[in-house]
Amino acid sequence: MTIFLSIIAVILVLLALSAFFSGSETALTAASEARMRSLAAKGQERASIFEHLLAHRDLLISSLLIGNNLVNVLATSLATSVMIALLGEKGVLFATILMTVILVLFAEVIPKTYAIHHADDVALKVARPVAVIVFLLKPFSISLRWLLRRLISNPAANIDREEELRGLIEIHASGADAETKEQGAMLASVLDLAEVSVDEVMTHRASVAMLDASKDIQKIFHQVMASPFTRHPVYAGQHDNIIGVLHVKALLRALGDANSQKKLAEISITDIAAAPYFVPETTPLINQLRAFRNRREHFAMVVDEYGDFRGIVTLEDILEEIVGEIDDETDEVMSGIWPQNDGSWIIEGSITIRDINRALGFHLPDDQATTVAGLILNEARCIPVPGQEFRFYNMRFRVVKRLRNTIQRIRLWPEQPQVAPQAEPKKKETS
Repeated sequence: MTIFLSIIAVILVLLALSAFFSGSETALTAASEARMRSLAAKGQERASIFEHLLAHRDLLISSLLIGNNLVNVLATSLATSVMIALLGEKGVLFATILMTVILVLFAEVIPKTYAIHHADDVALKVARPVAVIVFLLKPFSISLRWLLRRLISNPAANIDREEELRGLIEIHASGADAETKEQGAMLASVLDLAEVSVDEVMTHRASVAMLDASKDIQKIFHQVMASPFTRHPVYAGQHDNIIGVLHVKALLRALGDANSQKKLAEISITDIAAAPYFVPETTPLINQLRAFRNRREHFAMVVDEYGDFRGIVTLEDILEEIVGEIDDETDEVMSGIWPQNDGSWIIEGSITIRDINRALGFHLPDDQATTVAGLILNEARCIPVPGQEFRFYNMRFRVVKRLRNTIQRIRLWPEQPQVAPQAEPKKKETS
């Protein structure tokens, strides 16, 4: 009788170990890596052990599986031997049923359920003993890993960390309040910086306030004072020939130093303008943001592959891609977009598609065109006349105003609730 009680006690210990292995596996794989890293940075030793375990995830999982299966098999064997001694051959059936119920309920379901609901706390508590077990079972785990690599050529799956992070951001923002959703949108915008190029956010040359280097300083002064901008590209002869960038502070400083009319007339705009900074139009925003920071610049000239001037990009343009529109006292609210009583919008042709999507919640594609006028030209394959209408991407477009070959203003109606456009949208043109 004493032997039976001892065996039962051993079986209970083995079941406790099985529950430990099952719960530890669930907790260590479900715990928040971000929180653990934060705790490790604050000096929490158990969090540091957790990070070390996850850094060798294959050894961790294999060690826990070896330990769990070892104690399960041993517990089942002992229980079978006891039941055979008590019931004979029928004991095998009773032992199988009994141990299956006990292992599933007390060694799998209950510990894993608890661990999944308290993953971080359980992970911190079991990190140290699990580290000891991983160390003790390391020879077996390494042998198992070697065998696995022999059987499977590439057992390690490639994980797209960016997509994983995007998924976490969406989960965090879904069903949350407005503030949390805004934070999620900002975090997603940071990831988009590597996919958006400078030409998608720049101010086109047609809208850039530029200064002619041949004009006298008084005309330059009046032009700068009438402008809401603090920096102005300076050109000589042709508009493509950018020779500098005039900051309003440099102009006022030069005017303040000139204490006579004669000295005022001697001021040359080319002497007080800063050297221009040129960037290719295909530069990703993340690279341009890094370049602005390294160069301590806020303003750059955008050029195409032929070196022709395309427009300007500023630090504010890039920041607005993250946080949304940054309005100051000189900006107009919703500039270039006017809602109409019939549910349509009048939109300037130079407004970028990205700004329209952000302001109105649309899903117009911006991979083939930057502005709404460019989108119409790209889809219509012609230069439309005022009054001509087009339907594509579940939207209705009417050209309102055209100057020479430039679409200056359009009217836009959503035809049905907005959905993401298909790869090959249907087009229909009417006149």
